[in-house]
Order: sequence, then structure tokens, then C-alpha cells
Amino acid sequence: MAASAGWNPGTARPHTGVEALARQFSPGHQSISVTMQLATFLDFDASRPALVAPNKRALFHAVGQIAAQRLQLDVTELVGALLDRERLGSTGFGNGVAIPHGKIAGLRRIYGLVAHLAEPIDYRAIDGTPVDLVFLLLSPPDAGADHLKALAAISRVVRHAPTLEKLRGAHTRDALTAVMMGVDEPHAA
Repeated sequence: MAASAGWNPGTARPHTGVEALARQFSPGHQSISVTMQLATFLDFDASRPALVAPNKRALFHAVGQIAAQRLQLDVTELVGALLDRERLGSTGFGNGVAIPHGKIAGLRRIYGLVAHLAEPIDYRAIDGTPVDLVFLLLSPPDAGADHLKALAAISRVVRHAPTLEKLRGAHTRDALTAVMMGVDEPHAA
């Protein structure tokens, strides 16, 4: 696989390789556990069931503003990290889902939120489908394997069509939270 410098979403699809990539790029990959609970990093109180964003840049500013307020970080730096990552390749993973992500200096833990857009937007996703579900993922610069585990946890959602359907039908923050918490239940210890 020619992705030794990192994962390029333009060449790898999450439903076919995130777990394999997590194992490949993690120290001690033979024994790595790729199961991470969404509840360990998703901020359910920051979830947005009808986020308005007319385009990708506006979306990054909207979710960046939410995360910056919750984490007490600089919104300009946060949005800049998302835009920098996006220049490497689209984080639109198909099936109407995007996972904008970035590494943020000063962040102490992995952080994520989920948003359902009021209207789908052109995101230049790998399958050309407009995006309406967004999973923001932010990690400290040294998160490495944990960042990949969080991506793998999100990919469980992305690969499961019934869960995506439920998320699209969730019209309140509580409903979004209930769906996301339900994803973790089969994987709980």
C-alpha cells in the first residue's frame, strides 16, 4: 500500500480499510485493539441536528466555531488545521458522510462532534455524493494510534446503512445522541 506517509482518503475507503490502516500504522500492530467507544471522544452536547452550512468552507467555520468554544481554542487555528488537512485530499468518504479532521496543538484529548446538515452540500466526496452527515474529529499532534482508532470507530457508523438512516432521521440533539450511543452498545465490554 502506497500510503506510508499517512492515510489518504482519496485512495482508501473507510469501509474497506480504516481498521487495517490503524493496525498498519500503529506500533505493535499485531496486537492492537482498534475498538474505541464513540462516547470516549464525541461531545454529544455539541451535536447539531440541523446545521446550516452552504458549502465546505462555511461548514468548517461552523463546526470549528462550535469546537473552539467547547475546547477554549483559537477558531482560526482550528479551521486552518481542517483546511490544511483537506488540501491533502477530500475527507468526504462517501454515502453522504464527511469526516473533517485535524491535529491541533494544545489539544489534550481526542475530540469529536456529529452534525446533520439542514441541506446536503457539494463536498467533493470520493463518490461524488453531496454530504449531509459530518463527523468532526480533532486530535493532539501526538495522538497517532488513538487518532486512527477514533477514525475506525467513526467508520463503524459510516459502514452501517441502518445507522446512517437513523442519524438522518434524528431531528433533535437528544435523538442524535441516542443513535450514536446505540452504536457503542454492541461493542461495549
